[in-house]
Amino acid sequence: MKRAMKIGLGIVLFLLLAGGLLLLAIRTNGPAVLNGIDRLTGGGRGVTLVSNTQYGPHRDQKLRIYAPAKADRDQPLPIIIFVHGGSWSWGDPDDYTFIARALAPEGFVVALAGYRLGKDGRYPAMLEDTVTAIGQTVRIAPQFSGDPGRVILAGHSAGAYNVVQAALEEKWLSRIGVMPRGVVGLAGPYDFYPFDKDSSQDAFGSVGAGPESQPVNHARADAPPMLLIHGERDTLVKPRNTRALAKALRDVGAPVETRFYDSFDHNAPLISLASPWRNSRDVDDAVVEFARRVSKVSVPVQAESP
Repeated sequence: MKRAMKIGLGIVLFLLLAGGLLLLAIRTNGPAVLNGIDRLTGGGRGVTLVSNTQYGPHRDQKLRIYAPAKADRDQPLPIIIFVHGGSWSWGDPDDYTFIARALAPEGFVVALAGYRLGKDGRYPAMLEDTVTAIGQTVRIAPQFSGDPGRVILAGHSAGAYNVVQAALEEKWLSRIGVMPRGVVGLAGPYDFYPFDKDSSQDAFGSVGAGPESQPVNHARADAPPMLLIHGERDTLVKPRNTRALAKALRDVGAPVETRFYDSFDHNAPLISLASPWRNSRDVDDAVVEFARRVSKVSVPVQAESP
C-alpha cells in the first residue's frame, strides 16, 4: 500500500511539473506548498530541529533552529538566521523548513525567525522583533553547535528588508552587541519611500515613518558585506530597490555583490532554494559560497542520505 501511494504521488508530481501547475500552486498557496514539495522530492537531508521555541509572548514570535545531524559541539558552525517575507502581514517560519534543508547540510546552523505581523508588527515593531530573535539565537545557538561570533543574516522580500535595515541602521544591532559577518537579501525592498502600496502604507505609513525607515538611507562604509539577489521580472518589489541600495553602498566603499536574473519574478529566488529547483539553479550556490567566504568556512558538513 505504501509503495503504491509513493508511486501515485510521484505520478501526480510529474504531471504537475510537466504542466507547470506546481509553480502556479506555489505562487498561489505560498511557502507551505513549496515546503511540502521540497520535503517530498528532496528528503530530510540529515537536518534536525534542535530548538522549537518562542522569543516573546506573541504567537508570531517564533524561533526554530536546525542543525546538521552530524554537527559537533567541539567544532562550532556559522549561524544563518533567515527571516521570511509576506508583506509584513503574513508568513510563518514553520513553512520555511526548506531553507534549513538547503543550507544546514552545507555546514551551518540555521535559525528561522518570525516577527509580529499586521497591526501588531507595524514599524518599528518588525525590526524590534528581528533584532530580539537575532539576540536570542546568538545566546542559545552554542548549545546546538552554533558559533555566535559567525552570524549571517538572510531574508526574502519583507524579511530581506528587516535584516538589511537592522544591519545598516546602527542603533539596532548595537543593542545586542552583534555584528553579522554578512547579509543576504533576496528580492528585498530597500528604497520605497514615499509609501505607495497598501502593504507599505499599512506597515509604515500608518505610523508616520519617513526616510529613516529606508535601508538605502543608512549605507555606511563599515556595513557588513552584502549579497543582494533580485529577478528582473519582479513586479512586486522592483529590482531598482537592489540597484539603489547597491549603488549607495558602493558610493561609500561598502562591500556589496549583486546578482540579477533575467527570467526571475519575485518568488523565483526563494523557490530556487527548494528541491527540485536548487539542483538546476545557482542561487543556492551563490548564497552558500558567500556565507562560507564571509564566515571563513572551507569544509562543509556532509549531509546524510534522505
